[in-house]
Amino acid sequence: MRLFLIPQPVATLVSMLPRYPHSLIFTRAINLALGDQLRDEIWQPLHGKQVCIRVKDAGLTFHFTVGTHGLVAQQAVRQPDLAISASAQDFFLLALRKEDPDTLFFSRRLLMEGDTELGLLVKNTLDAMELPPLDLRALLPARLLGKLRARLQA
Repeated sequence: MRLFLIPQPVATLVSMLPRYPHSLIFTRAINLALGDQLRDEIWQPLHGKQVCIRVKDAGLTFHFTVGTHGLVAQQAVRQPDLAISASAQDFFLLALRKEDPDTLFFSRRLLMEGDTELGLLVKNTLDAMELPPLDLRALLPARLLGKLRARLQA
């Protein structure tokens, strides 16, 4: 059952936009949502590794690395250390924890390329994290800007 599908004209338009702004917005949103959890020493093996997340049906590609203060947007690299690809719906289901990454992987809905050991580390680390339930209202621009403003004032 498909919860939603990115319309092809939208995906085509988005895929033509410059890549870096996508990555910058993505990393900022994840850093705001997860906060200090990304600064934990468990993420140390990912420091400096080039990671790429591809949302296939949306035409979006996010390039980043993990730094000492969370995710850091990167310019696209030809061959990232790890690339993870899936549809927007499948990433959404993973975020809601309504779908298991192993199930998606073995049903070929989630593709991992590059350093598979690094991919397993990411998967196991995310599985072990106590993530708050995904509240889509937290991603509203006003709330994200409010969190950002609070962090800048602290």
